Amino acid sequence: MNTVIAFVVIFGVLVFFHELGHLVMAKRAGIFCREFAIGFGPKILSFKRKETVYTIRLLPIGGFVRMAGEDPEMIEVKPGYQVGLLFNQKGQVEKIILNRKEKYPNAKVIEVEQADLEHGMFITGYEDGEDSGLKRFEVSETSFYVVDGEEIQIAPYNRQFASKTLVQRTLAIAAGPFMNFLLGFLVLFYLGLSQGVPVNEPVLGEIVPDSAAEQAGLREGDVVKEIEGTPMNSWKDVVEMIRANPENELLFSIERSGEELEMTVTPDSVKSENKTIGQIGVYSPVEKTFFGSLKYGLVETYTWSKEIIFAVGKLITGQFSIDMLSGPVGIYDMTGKVAETGLTSLLSWTALLSINLGIMNLLPIPALDGGRLLFFAIEAVRGKPIDRQKEGIVHFIGFALLMLLMLVVTWNDIQKFFL
Repeated sequence: MNTVIAFVVIFGVLVFFHELGHLVMAKRAGIFCREFAIGFGPKILSFKRKETVYTIRLLPIGGFVRMAGEDPEMIEVKPGYQVGLLFNQKGQVEKIILNRKEKYPNAKVIEVEQADLEHGMFITGYEDGEDSGLKRFEVSETSFYVVDGEEIQIAPYNRQFASKTLVQRTLAIAAGPFMNFLLGFLVLFYLGLSQGVPVNEPVLGEIVPDSAAEQAGLREGDVVKEIEGTPMNSWKDVVEMIRANPENELLFSIERSGEELEMTVTPDSVKSENKTIGQIGVYSPVEKTFFGSLKYGLVETYTWSKEIIFAVGKLITGQFSIDMLSGPVGIYDMTGKVAETGLTSLLSWTALLSINLGIMNLLPIPALDGGRLLFFAIEAVRGKPIDRQKEGIVHFIGFALLMLLMLVVTWNDIQKFFL
């Protein structure tokens, strides 16, 4: 049960931050966002705030922000349609009722002659039962279709994704991966503040109870000057000396509160990677400072990003097999194992997954954010966008291939962990 909760929370946070990036930058550009969704498939929970519907869906395999104009509008008003019109206080059409018009007795019913609900925002037609000729009605930019009693907001062209500048569209798409990098950094920054940042100084950190270090009288904060007469200039020097001397008595020369002391410590013998090493039960020294934690978050985010990019490169060049990839099942299994080791490990795992998600989404693969950014780059070079229908076909094929890859990876995970 704990694994389920941990997986759902981590998945929700990663997707929420990613899609929030898209949503915020899209709204800043004036794009009408119909839906902000976590998950795919049937809706579990939904509510509407202002013009956007926020939903949680059943399948935990991603999320999306549905921006107006990215897909063809589902509703089209054609000549010959009979529709009902309701007006706002300015005399503009506020609602276009497509069926069940009898439920709206105050609606003006017309037979449509022409409708431009993207650019011109008008509708012309003949009023039912009147011979007054063709009439033109201005349509509000915040108007709605009404279908089966449900209101669906109309998206004028200036609120659609395609109407925005190349820079605005690029920022709206790139903001998703950026938020994943930001989340990873913030988690690592928090860990640095709360747990401390490792420092490479010959100072003893926390002492493990009943360990060889405690039995010898060592204390947290002791500065190790020498071990067996060898100067200790860093924490790495201390670790290497202890690891190289299992069960061997070592003379420590330390400084404690300005006083020079000597203590004898015998490292315990421990098996590690098929060899025996010494261990005295002391954690590495850490510091808890704002700027130290800030640097730690930035450096770790960069280091993990570089490692993930190298791993992707090895996958592309065939040095990694597809069998080594993990999908939702593998991530679920690993999340359970990490959760058992404590909150700190779980937060580190969350940061790693978030950075990984950001990098994966930036890959120039159709249907991913990186694929869309690639099309924007081509548009910048050509000076004009690629035909939307052709681009849509490429993204559809890319999405289908990604789903196929997801099925293969998931099957591999099932074989590894359950068969």
